[in-house]
Amino acid sequence: QVQLVESGGGLVQAGGCLRLSCVASGDIFSINVMGWYRQAPGKQRDLVAAIRSGGSTTYADSVKGRFTMSRDNAKNTVVLQMNSLKPEDTAVYYCHVLDSGYRNYWGQGTQVTVSS
Repeated sequence: QVQLVESGGGLVQAGGCLRLSCVASGDIFSINVMGWYRQAPGKQRDLVAAIRSGGSTTYADSVKGRFTMSRDNAKNTVVLQMNSLKPEDTAVYYCHVLDSGYRNYWGQGTQVTVSS
């Protein structure tokens, strides 16, 4: 089992920045991929960014060049640095883990609101 706790959401004006953090605990050695997803009201939950155990990252086209995901293995933490935020980035952001057994784990979610 892996437990995830997110922090860092909030309200920001368009063009501003926010930094999301996710701390993993439990069976951390089983973690294969850590990622961030987001879900806006009435929409499906979509991948924002993911980082594999080897360090390679993937980004949604809509956030490339604006968002950066990093991983601190010593602290079992991933960070999503979000710059040049747009109103369309408004959503609940969820931390996600895929473990070596292909089990999925989710954080509780953190609200990000970008005002125009």
